[in-house]
Amino acid sequence: MTIASALEDLNNAILDLQQADYNTYERPVKKMAAAMDDPDLQAINDELKNKVDFEDFVEKSNSGGSMVGSAQLNWPLEKELELGLTLQLIEKAGNDPNWIQNFAFKWYYDGNKIISGLRKLTRSVLIPFARDYKGFIANKAPTVDLENRPADKTKVFIVHGHDEGPRESVARFLERMGLQPVILHEQASRGMTIPEKLITHGDVGFAVVLLTPDDLGRAKTSTEDHPRARQNVILELGYFVGRLGRDKVCALLKGGIEMPSDYVGTVYINWDAASAWTLELAKELRAAGYDVDLNRI
Repeated sequence: MTIASALEDLNNAILDLQQADYNTYERPVKKMAAAMDDPDLQAINDELKNKVDFEDFVEKSNSGGSMVGSAQLNWPLEKELELGLTLQLIEKAGNDPNWIQNFAFKWYYDGNKIISGLRKLTRSVLIPFARDYKGFIANKAPTVDLENRPADKTKVFIVHGHDEGPRESVARFLERMGLQPVILHEQASRGMTIPEKLITHGDVGFAVVLLTPDDLGRAKTSTEDHPRARQNVILELGYFVGRLGRDKVCALLKGGIEMPSDYVGTVYINWDAASAWTLELAKELRAAGYDVDLNRI
């Protein structure tokens, strides 16, 4: 999972919780807690949670005495303290969904139905938290070292141009090998630029770059156009060579395209209709440390 996908899972869980009833609220509560338990968020969340003590916060709030619905939590005005307390609340709820039901009934009473309190807590606490937490993460992003995350050797990034056939063939091949293909346009953008999406979803151990003849180009001194890969493909080829190393990037060439001058001399695989490329790609994946069973080919 990435930070972007964890935030998306958080939002989806809260949306589901808004619509949940007494019999269905546990699942979105657990999904919400799981999203906040993402390893990429651990350092940030620990920093926020270490600033507060949830039990002390509740103890010092106004319990309302014997009057039903009069209990009030004394939420701090400082945003980071509020985020830390809500993170602790979500953590406790994930460990015991019954706890948050009872907690909400007392502190967010909204009628005799127990689920009404949970819905009020969702509106009053969890929805604002998701908004403010996303903004906090965005501001902290420069300090989150996304570039140097451990490579996930269950995922392979596919760089592609306009030719959908090879892209889908490579994706299905990777799935047969038990691997997850990562295709950039299929990932949620969530306001990110293309370079930011590359960084966010680039925690892979290998990249396959499809150099297909989508464009035509020539030098100023030449009179003949030559088939070339799209500029975004060349850019992303360079990005993954720099990030992963040449031995963990496989270029699949189709149609005799013009190779980038700085990439000449590097090993590549020719695309062929008979799919001989699958065996060559599988060998490259194994050499890069992926668990690939050649018998599946």
